[in-house]
Amino acid sequence: MATADPTQRYYRAPCPGCGAPVEFRSAQSTHAVCGYCQSTVVRNGDVLQRLGKMAELFDDHSPLQLMASGRIQLDGKDIPFTLVGRLQYKGDAGVWTEWAAFLNDGTLATLGEDNGAYVFTRPIDPGREMPAAERFRVGTTTAINGKPYSVAYTGQASLISAQGELPKLPPLGHPFGMVELRSADGEVVSIDYGHTPPNVERGKSVLLEDLQLQGLKDESAKDEKGRQFSCPHCGAPVQVQLSSTKSLTCGSCASIIDLSGGVGGELRSAEQDEPVQPIIPLGSKGQLQGVHWQVVGFQHRMGVAPGDDEHFGWSEYLLYNQKRGFAFLVDSEEGWSMVRPTTGAPQLAGTGSTATYLGTTYKLKYSYEAETTYVLGEFYWQVTRGQKTFNRDFEGSKGVLSMEQSTNEITWSAGDKLASDTVAKAFKLEDKQDVLKRDDPGPFVAKSGLGCGTIIIIAVVILILLVLLSRCSSCDPQRENCSSSSSYRSSGGSYGGYSSGGSHK
Repeated sequence: MATADPTQRYYRAPCPGCGAPVEFRSAQSTHAVCGYCQSTVVRNGDVLQRLGKMAELFDDHSPLQLMASGRIQLDGKDIPFTLVGRLQYKGDAGVWTEWAAFLNDGTLATLGEDNGAYVFTRPIDPGREMPAAERFRVGTTTAINGKPYSVAYTGQASLISAQGELPKLPPLGHPFGMVELRSADGEVVSIDYGHTPPNVERGKSVLLEDLQLQGLKDESAKDEKGRQFSCPHCGAPVQVQLSSTKSLTCGSCASIIDLSGGVGGELRSAEQDEPVQPIIPLGSKGQLQGVHWQVVGFQHRMGVAPGDDEHFGWSEYLLYNQKRGFAFLVDSEEGWSMVRPTTGAPQLAGTGSTATYLGTTYKLKYSYEAETTYVLGEFYWQVTRGQKTFNRDFEGSKGVLSMEQSTNEITWSAGDKLASDTVAKAFKLEDKQDVLKRDDPGPFVAKSGLGCGTIIIIAVVILILLVLLSRCSSCDPQRENCSSSSSYRSSGGSYGGYSSGGSHK
């Protein structure tokens, strides 16, 4: 028996600014932006009041648009939804968009972008009063309704523009706190301090292809003129290929150009020297793990382990698939690996020696400080030369796991090791197979080169062993304890490993 649709009755009233009809589908919607005059209106009973004019939207060239519809699996049910509102925010890491999704039960949810993927969240009652945003510390654990979550991000954001039917809005342009929590099973909780009390939403990552979306923008009709501009450093024409690009490099002078404020804003650039050329050319297309990828970005990074004086380097290729988002193909001297940012947060042991993710335990292999030294192509985060993070690499029976920590964010990535001939075949680079050849057992094996600190430790251990052996060889069992056991052992750390992660912001 078909259930009655609770959303058949809409509320419509004339805009106080221009008289055009403004429609509300959900009783939870309190605000709207008139599509004709951009007036921001608030619903007060059966009366609309004008609060002011909303700033113009910047064109993010998203495939999503108002009135696109789809279906989402929630609590075992297949629920239709329609995108009725769009909010654009600016934060520490750039600009992003969240869509207000009107569900068939009359409630509102959020479809937002997360690390090149999408996350579908719904408002929840956290069961307790939320502490102030500054009380949260990245890397610590907190509980929501009795479930533990890791603090993955803390920072400031502000609403810069909006469109359509919306929940209660924070003041336009006014900074407020944002906190993001992640669980071991892949859940995301966002705490928005632009509201009183803070708005708390919980959800998981989704694939656009699984949402059965209809009414998306016609790609053939997309106007690309706004995505072409002149390099602010050398004046050469620059073309932006991806809608999610936050920074890219000029093809002529390799300057890094910041697009976090949109193409129409003032563009900032940073010069680069000492180029590192990618072995796999930008734009290359290949199939890995059953997915067709295109190389859209490249970065070279350097690392150094605490207490060591030897620096090591590796390269990361940013791969893109329209429906799967982004992945990283990592090239170190010790092997290739393919990793993707995780939505959930692996559980890090108190000692930091192990991490558990989706039921698998991974052992710590390396800890080191990493720095980005050269970039090419397009990136979905605001990349800059000289960016630094603290990294930890883990290895387990199901592959590799990496953690990167900056001042206000922790990101995790997980994936698998790849044979070099698999990479060569995927990108049709069999003629470069010798250049692509690596130690195929994987990136987590002992380094061929040792730092001075490690050499000193080894020398001390060898000296101690020689002394002990000398003592034992001249020992008289009737007068001395000649046990072969020793209270000395070598350092248990293997330093200077190569990252299998990426800067996944």
